[in-house]
Amino acid sequence: MGLQDEIKLVPLNLQNRPAWYKEKVYPVNKVPSLEHNGKITGESLDLIKYVDSNFEGPSLVPNDPDKKRTLEELFSYADKFMGMLYASFKGDPEKEAGAAFNYLEDALKKYDDGPFLPGRDFSLADIAYIPFVERFQIFLSEVFKYDIIAGRPKLAAWIEELNKIDAYKQTKTVDPKQLVEYYKERFMAQK
Repeated sequence: MGLQDEIKLVPLNLQNRPAWYKEKVYPVNKVPSLEHNGKITGESLDLIKYVDSNFEGPSLVPNDPDKKRTLEELFSYADKFMGMLYASFKGDPEKEAGAAFNYLEDALKKYDDGPFLPGRDFSLADIAYIPFVERFQIFLSEVFKYDIIAGRPKLAAWIEELNKIDAYKQTKTVDPKQLVEYYKERFMAQK
């Protein structure tokens, strides 16, 4: 049994969020958010931590203290990672986005016991990064002809391993053409 049996999903049009969402659910008006046991949790990183600690299933936080520290470092870097990638659209994607992807490559090299962040077992860090890596891989390749996995074998193996996970494959609903057009409109028009 997965969380889809315990959580009611409410799809929203992100460009036209209903007023009730901000008023009744999440005043910050960001997505995703989760209401559970009378508590509302938002912000992606907080939400995945909350789900991991409040629902049944194996923990997605490593037991090893060193790997747990690495997981927290990856969480701390997430906003900078995103900022570098978005900024790369207006500058030199290979240089600016490259630094962000090099950080992930180095994090994946840190442990040699598996393909995930950090190491052998699938973790919250994988959940936090893969949706963005997937989208940026599509966009940077299509618009800038920049291959994020070129020269990054660990990143390539990580993406390949994640694409083998059925639960992840079910979440991949991004239409590449729509994504590219949306990103162009939203981020490139402001150049």
